[in-house]
Formats: sequence, C-alpha cells, structure tokens
Amino acid sequence: MSEDQASSGQGALTHSELRLRQITDTIPAHIGYFDHDWVFRYGNRRYAQWFGTTSEGMKDRPILEVIGPHVFAQVEDKVRRALAGEEVSYEYSMPGPGGEILYTRSTLVPDFGPGGEVIGCYVHAVDVTEQRRTQGALAQAQKMEAIGQLTGGLAHDFNNMLTVVIGNLHGLVEALGDHPAVAEYVEPALAAAEGGAGLIRRLLAFSRQQPIAPVVVEVNELVLDMARMIRRSLPSTITVSTASRDVDLRALVDPNQLESALLNLALNARDAMPNGGELRIACSLECIEGAAAADLELPPGCYVQIAVADNGTGMDSATLTRVFEPFFTTKKFGLGSGLGMAMVYGFIKQSGGGVRIRSRQAVGTTVSLLLPQAPREAAALPAAGTAEPGDGGGVPTVAARPLEGRLVLLVEDDDKVRDVVRKQLSALGCAVLEAESGHEAADMVENIPAIALVLSDIVMPGGMDGRALARFVRRFRPELPVVLMSGYADRALPGREDADVEVLGKPFTQERLLEALRAAIA
Repeated sequence: MSEDQASSGQGALTHSELRLRQITDTIPAHIGYFDHDWVFRYGNRRYAQWFGTTSEGMKDRPILEVIGPHVFAQVEDKVRRALAGEEVSYEYSMPGPGGEILYTRSTLVPDFGPGGEVIGCYVHAVDVTEQRRTQGALAQAQKMEAIGQLTGGLAHDFNNMLTVVIGNLHGLVEALGDHPAVAEYVEPALAAAEGGAGLIRRLLAFSRQQPIAPVVVEVNELVLDMARMIRRSLPSTITVSTASRDVDLRALVDPNQLESALLNLALNARDAMPNGGELRIACSLECIEGAAAADLELPPGCYVQIAVADNGTGMDSATLTRVFEPFFTTKKFGLGSGLGMAMVYGFIKQSGGGVRIRSRQAVGTTVSLLLPQAPREAAALPAAGTAEPGDGGGVPTVAARPLEGRLVLLVEDDDKVRDVVRKQLSALGCAVLEAESGHEAADMVENIPAIALVLSDIVMPGGMDGRALARFVRRFRPELPVVLMSGYADRALPGREDADVEVLGKPFTQERLLEALRAAIA
C-alpha cells in the first residue's frame, strides 16, 4: 500500500469516527462505554453534561470519579452484574443543579471479546425526569381525588351524627335549665360536638364541598392586615415582612377563607423555625403557561400569587408528596391535626386556583397560592363575616311566631336525625308530618293540601333525593316553600330549577333552623 493510499484510508477512518461522534452527540440519549477496569473510555456530549463534564473530561477516568458517590451507590451492583455478562436495565436518581431530583433509565450491554470474555460495557441511558414528574403528578391527583371523595362521604355521615348529638344536648340544656349538671357535663359535651362540626367543615374544605363566598379582594391590603395579626401570633424571634411587585392586585376569592389559609401557613412556618427566622409574604401577578399550568391543573393565564416563605427546617421529598393529605402531620401526637395544609389546598382548588410548594431541607419552604384574577372593571368590596352554621344556640320565642301552627313535612331517612329535627320544629310551634323517602313525601304533597312547608334532607335513597323532591314541589305546588338539609352543605349549580332553594347545613341549632324556615316563607 502506497503512502498516499494509507493517508487516504486514515483520513476516511477519521472522518467516519467524527461522523459517528456527531451522530451520538446529537441523538437524545446518554451513550457511553467503560472497560472491565471500571474506567470510562467514551461518553457522548449529553452523557458527559449529565455529570457536569465534557466527553474529553470523562475519558480515561474511573466510574466513581465521574458519576460521584451518590449515583455510584445506586449503580455499583448493576455494573458488577453487567461485567459478569448480564444485560441490566435500571433507574437511578441524582440531585440536579437547582436542588431538584433528576431521574434516568439506563441499560448496560456487555461487550464480549473474541474469547467470550467481557471486556467492557456499553451504556445507553435516557432522561426520564419529565416522565416521572408527570406520572407522579397524575398519581398524586388521583390519590387526592380519592381522598376527597372519601372525606365527603364520611362528612355526610358524621354531620348526621352531630345533628343528633347537638340537637339532643340543646334539648337537655332546655330541660335542665339552671341545674349544675348543665355546666359540668352538658356544656363541655356541647362544645366538643360543635368542635367536631368545625373539624368536618375543614374536611369539606379539603374535599372542595364546603360552600365559599368569593368577592373581589384587594390582596395587598388583605395581606398587610393579616401581617399585623400574624406578628402578634408569632414569637419575637421570627421577623415578618411583606412585599408586592404589583400595586393593584385584585383576586376573586372568599376573604375569610383566605385569611384562615394565610394564618395556617404562618403557623406552619413558625413550627419550622423553632430557633427563630424570617417569614416573608410576597404578592405578585404571575402568568403561567404550558407545563406549569398543566401541573397546577389550571388554564394558562395570569393569576394573583401570594407566596409565604420561611427559612426554616424545610421538608424532604417524602414529606412533600404527602403534605396536602388530610391527617398527615410531622408533628408529635396531639400537637397537630394534619388538616391545615389540606384545608388550604381544598380552599384554593375550590376557588379555581392552584398551590405550588417548594422546599429544601435546612433551607426553607415557600408555599405559593395562585388565585383567579378579578376582572379589571370589578371594584374590591369589603367582605362581611358570616356566621358558621353551628353558631348560636338560644331558644327562639317571639321570633318563632310566624311558624306557629304551620304544618311542616319533614323528610329524612335517618330516624334519629328525624326525631331531633321533629322536636326542634315542635318547639317552634310547628305541627309535623314525617316521611322517610322522597317518593313518600311526594305522595303527601299531592294529597295533603294543609302542608305549608317542606323540610327535606338532600341525600336519600329510593331514586328521589331532596333536590328531585324540591323540583317536584316547584312544579306541582309552586307556592309551597322548600328548605333542604345537607351534611355536605350542598348548593345547586346556577341556572338549575332548584338553584334558589334554601340549604341548611348540618349540624344546625334550633336558632339556625328558624332562620332558614323564616327565609323560605318570607
């Protein structure tokens, strides 16, 4: 072979190698090769960048030195198996440059020499971080939805029980009068039952079944007012600061629920900073698109964001995946119910917004609430506080007279609840007819003209629930008032035939029952 031919052949080989390297550097995969001495002999550009180096920088360096001890601990056994002649596939994780967790699916293919011995291994790996993130988000959404449905069902049953308990305890107070046993036994039991009703309301907030009253709120003003209260609630070792990137931030949200959510986040931050620190509440207008919007299950657009940040202990990844679950808490037994973050999540989602949470151990946590932006032409209105359904417990007297002698049809499938509500109606001067189902009640409405008001539970078996009964009454006797009861504090969708029917949330007091009945007959 002449010198020119040799030179030409060498040039062709060099060109071929360069072309092969260009191909491997371009394809969206991590490709490498290491020998039986556990030393890298090749790595394409993507593979080298994955470990923060270059192709030349990783060549002829030991595996441990290139990939680091964190990844090496996960793959060492796989490398041994591959060098023993087995093709091995696996996944491993590693921290990214911003603290996020990156995931890779990798396959090791043994390279056999002429004598059948393993002389090295080819590496083919793919970045699956986005796939894992999507799968995790889907699994979390499905889990949260299942928990929410379970929570809603339990709340209905518990509210029925609490209706019986609270109703009978109020009856006992009336019967005993000033007896010493009232203060010693009955009032503590009544307070505990009403506390249970509050717990159920927080569960319903998580499952997005608690009614909210959104108004246009100037968020900067609300946050400034809340910051003053939060400062009084936190120890002097924690400083509280506020900031806003935008002057006019108006959100469509229930202000009372928002204040409660911010207070919950502030108290969580306090617990994460036992030795003191800084709590910062920042408001801004954030526009989200694409994957960010999909992660939050929100349509792309601009939202009012309230970010509550601390520089406390932070959370690990296992805690982060469960932080919004009801009853999940990292606090010692008796120091937390685990409902605070669940309530925040449920309220924000029910408001049409989203929640982002970022946390690093020993660095701190930031919880960002994204709220729907109010229309520009809407003016911010002061929100009036609303009393809870369980508030008040006095026995009406003169105010009850408009109900005196009225025949009320009470429809309730739970006989214990029906017994309690019947006693309350009787105490208000009403005559009471009882029905156990919607169909039985419909027959009575058709055949008993003296019925002056219908009080019905919403959730009932037999094919006709309370709302169906209300629609029947509206068509058959449109002048007959209807009040519905619900352990879900259920509300009809706007535009439906029964949308304006009064709904009485369980459990309720006799006073609240009177208010609902009077509103229906007004």
